[in-house]
Amino acid sequence: MPSFDFSSEADMAALNNAIDVTRRAIDNRYDFKGTSARVELNEKDRLITLFGDSDFQLGQIRDLLFPAMEKKEKESTKRLEHQPVQRISGNKVKQDLKIRIGIESVLAREIVRLIKDSKLKVQASIQGDTVRVSGAKRDDLQACIALVTRTITDFPIRSGNFRD
Repeated sequence: MPSFDFSSEADMAALNNAIDVTRRAIDNRYDFKGTSARVELNEKDRLITLFGDSDFQLGQIRDLLFPAMEKKEKESTKRLEHQPVQRISGNKVKQDLKIRIGIESVLAREIVRLIKDSKLKVQASIQGDTVRVSGAKRDDLQACIALVTRTITDFPIRSGNFRD
């Protein structure tokens, strides 16, 4: 019986590359000279930290970072969870962007419900942070992929691990 998985994994190499591009852009911009503007990536905790002198400067750093991320990996900015801006040491600010990896249980249940309500002849089951879909025909599986990618647009979901 053919099957495939819906999953959501971040390409850490592409993300690291986008952070490096942003660092170089910050170093080269005249309006960032002599400021505390910088970007840090903590791969272990899956956290991007933006540092700046003001909220406006954080916005400028985000305007540099997000296109670099999108260029390396499509829809990668949708997986970022913005934490509130924190004031540190006087007038300096920082913001953490948490990288969400895997499909959370609420979204997984929504995907399963969407597939069951569509009346396609496929079965969906939640397996950890992925959703496995199996069916008798490839056409039904392809219709399921099209349905989910068309409906779920607020989080990057990929279909893969196809087995025949």
